[in-house]
Amino acid sequence: MTTKADYYEMLGVSRDANGTEIKKAYRKLAVQWHPDKNPDNPDAQAKFQEISEAYEVLKDDDKRAAYDRYGHAAFQQGGGGRPGAGGFHDPMDIFREVFGGGMGGGGIFEEFFGGGGRRGGPQAGNDLRYDLEISLEEAASGVEKEITYRRQVSCKSCGGSGAEAGSSPVTCHTCGGAGRVVTSRGFFQVQQICPACHGSGTVVESPCQTCRGDGLTAETSKLKVRIPAGVDTGSKLRSSGGGEAGPKGGPNGDLYIVLHVKEHDIFERHDDNLFCLIPIKFTLAALGGTIDVPTLTGKAALKIPAGTQSGTTFRLRGKGMPDLRGGTPGDQLVRVEIEVPKKLNGEQREALENFATACGDADQPVSEGFFEKAKKWLHGEE
Repeated sequence: MTTKADYYEMLGVSRDANGTEIKKAYRKLAVQWHPDKNPDNPDAQAKFQEISEAYEVLKDDDKRAAYDRYGHAAFQQGGGGRPGAGGFHDPMDIFREVFGGGMGGGGIFEEFFGGGGRRGGPQAGNDLRYDLEISLEEAASGVEKEITYRRQVSCKSCGGSGAEAGSSPVTCHTCGGAGRVVTSRGFFQVQQICPACHGSGTVVESPCQTCRGDGLTAETSKLKVRIPAGVDTGSKLRSSGGGEAGPKGGPNGDLYIVLHVKEHDIFERHDDNLFCLIPIKFTLAALGGTIDVPTLTGKAALKIPAGTQSGTTFRLRGKGMPDLRGGTPGDQLVRVEIEVPKKLNGEQREALENFATACGDADQPVSEGFFEKAKKWLHGEE
């Protein structure tokens, strides 16, 4: 059995490193181990994934605190915490988050290394984020929602070229159509995206009147989103191509739908378990009986044994939230709190006084066990 490497050691930072130091270390290692820069190294993909996993945990204060306390066990099944619904994120998503681009997307990786991505050509559009609020019931059963959002799409007047009808883009004079230029920095020559055509290799001399040469126009889009059962706040869904169109006919970015589950009036969620507090009459607690309790799928019968104490918790197995991965659903935990009547009429008071006398409560209103423990404080006895 192999031991998983320490996240701090993976990134080469101390355990008291701040966020800036952690991000700087990740940037350096991500560039070094990116699979596209190591096509002949079969270990690069695994190494890149490991450092991305480490960065995802250490960049987040809550996840980092859980890791510092429990180690890798914090993110295992049933551990003290999780890196996020559905497990760790895609390492490439983390890379794009840090570098502001990606392989072939004109990001910082290309600026540093030039030939690492596509040479010239259309650029990919921006990714978009949409925050969607759903109810706990919808999170439990799954639901389909239609969302409306604004995004940049390819201009219909010019087909996304940015050129007025009857004209077309011409070869860029700065880079000669290569989409890249070479500059000297001391002893080094650095290849980077052409600043005139932004990597497309062409420029527009007669811009389209509709989009003013951008090739893009704003549009309201609608999308039906299928939300699976078991999602939680922070769960993300991706609509491939649902983001903004790329300039000069480039591919669309993606749309990320980030879910937020509203607080419930009755239930409190902890991972896949649900908790609820139910007040019961003291007579039911003393005599026992059966009550109906609410669940997300209707009511369920709960047996209250005679002599139940306030604060007792009962478990309804399988009545919690479904597991997002299709595993065993969580449980519903019901904590009972005994209600004491605040107003009594004469008949009720007399009946209770008779009961207190019959069971000895009138002479000893405090539990005998507690009385024995507290004698020296109550009566000065040793």
